[in-house]
Amino acid sequence: MTSVSMRIVVNQSKFDFFQDHSRNYLEMALKTDKQERMERPDGYGKRTGVCGDTVEFFLRVKDGWIESASYHVDGCMNTNACCNVVSHMIEGRKVHSAWEVTPEAVITFLETLPADHVHCAELAVGALYLALTNCQELTRNPWKKKYQV
Repeated sequence: MTSVSMRIVVNQSKFDFFQDHSRNYLEMALKTDKQERMERPDGYGKRTGVCGDTVEFFLRVKDGWIESASYHVDGCMNTNACCNVVSHMIEGRKVHSAWEVTPEAVITFLETLPADHVHCAELAVGALYLALTNCQELTRNPWKKKYQV
């Protein structure tokens, strides 16, 4: 091995999942307490990303406040992390203020979401927006709730 190639090998560092991710990312990627399908939700949204991951969001709303949010994810750990962040950001907030959650806010919170997985934040927020839209529809037409999910 030449000295040039030896320097390249010596300078290469391996990615250490637990050391190289932020505490927020690790907590959100590994949490599973919000992973559940809610029966008869007040808001439901499902979205599949270009990567093949699928996210379903479920909202329980009372008097205009999001009492609880849960999700089901068929996808990678990055998508799970993003869904957890979204749930964390919206619980206890007014429904109308949940529209303020953006993929950028999710990415900022996680701090170390890999750049090639930004689409996971977009997927999670997109499913949330569908759930919020559904919530508005069910508020206007409560009879439709019987026939969904």
